[in-house]
Order: sequence, then C-alpha cells, then structure tokens
Amino acid sequence: MEASDAKAYIQRWVAVAEIEQQEGSPPSVAENWRQLNAIMRRANRLGITREDDDGEMALFLLWARLKTRNVAN
Repeated sequence: MEASDAKAYIQRWVAVAEIEQQEGSPPSVAENWRQLNAIMRRANRLGITREDDDGEMALFLLWARLKTRNVAN
C-alpha cells in the first residue's frame, strides 16, 4: 500500500464518520417544523381533517393508566 492509498483510505473513513454523526443527530426544530407543515399541507390537499375528536383525550388517559399499571408491575 502506498502513502496515497493510505491517505485515501483514511479520508474515506473520516467521511463515513461525518455521515454517521449527521445521521445520528436529532433533527433541528426548523426541520421538524418543515416536516410538520408538509404533512399538514398534504392532509389539506387530500381533504383529511381532524374535526373535533373528543375521544382523543380519553385515549390519552387510557394510555396513561396502562403505562402507570405497567410501571407498577
């Protein structure tokens, strides 16, 4: 292996490490906001609405009770 080959090998692994770090970092608030807006625009175009779902809070409370019971066991 020549010096140039070794240098190229090291550079490739440095690039891999940088990509792995980027993939492992959580998305920024701006990125999350952009994704949420894209989802909402798509839902509006498709005519999907949430309307008034009073059962949603009951579902959250049910999950909270189940989680509490599971943690206690």
